[in-house]
Amino acid sequence: MSALVQTYTVDASDFSGAGEASGNVKKTLKTLGFAPDIVRRVSIAMYEAEINMVIHANGGTITVTISPEEICAVFDDVGPGIPDVEQAMQEGWSTATEEVRGLGFGAGMGLPNIKKYADVLDIKTTVGVGTTLTLKFFTR
Repeated sequence: MSALVQTYTVDASDFSGAGEASGNVKKTLKTLGFAPDIVRRVSIAMYEAEINMVIHANGGTITVTISPEEICAVFDDVGPGIPDVEQAMQEGWSTATEEVRGLGFGAGMGLPNIKKYADVLDIKTTVGVGTTLTLKFFTR
C-alpha cells in the first residue's frame, strides 16, 4: 500500500460538524484493516484535536497521511496560538468560554488526551499567528 493522504477543513464554531474528519479517518482505518487499538487511539486523539480547532482556533485544516508503518495527522490553524503550552498540557486547564462549557466541551482534557494516545505529539505555536499539531501513531 502506498501512502494515502486525506485533507479536511474544520470550520470555526461548527459543533455539528466537529468529529467528521476523525470519524472518516476511523472508517478508513477499519476498512484498511488496521488493528482496533490503533483505530481507537487515532480516533480519540484526532477528535480531541479537531474539537480544539472548533473551540479555540477559528477552524483550520487537517492533513492525514496513512501508510502501513505510520499514521500522521497534522492540524493547522490560524487561531490565537497557545501562550503557555506547559500550562495547556495540564489536565483540567482550559480557556473555553462558559458557552462552550455549557455545550459539554472545554474540560481541559484535549491536549492531555492527545498526548496520552499519540505516539508523538509535536506542538508548534505562535501567539497571534496559529498552531500546528503533528500527531504520529506507529502501527508496528
